[in-house]
Amino acid sequence: MPKVTQPANVKGDFLVDYEEKVFEDVKAEPGDKALVTFHTVAFEGSIGFVNLLQATRLQRKGYETSILLYGPGVTLGVQRGFPKLGDEAFPGHQNLNNQITKFMAEGGKVYACRFALQALYGHGEGALIPGITPISPLDVLDLMLLHRKQGAVILDTWTL
Repeated sequence: MPKVTQPANVKGDFLVDYEEKVFEDVKAEPGDKALVTFHTVAFEGSIGFVNLLQATRLQRKGYETSILLYGPGVTLGVQRGFPKLGDEAFPGHQNLNNQITKFMAEGGKVYACRFALQALYGHGEGALIPGITPISPLDVLDLMLLHRKQGAVILDTWTL
């Protein structure tokens, strides 16, 4: 076995170049919009949380940003906690709720499909994080089409 001659990495080391940015920092023009859609189950992978961070970043870049929770995506918008609502049962348990709340506090809009909420997951509108707007299942496609007509940046998230 060859001998390792390079010093071992230690806590605090950088393993990649975090300083270099390859592309310009794009900012929204006045009136630019963005829509981030979620058809993914809460806690079934990192994509739900990652795209909540992306939506927050779009908002901070000046885009009028909306989030659409539909299908299993409505599970990102329900209040959670254990043993009581708001309690963190394990580290990161409230990440989704906290990020959605932060996004709305910074001016973002969040919509949740009423059909998925009730018919698929057995929740009423009262289960949603305060500030989320419940919408008709007939509004899901129209929300997407309106954003497309307005030339919005659209990030679609699907997981199976």
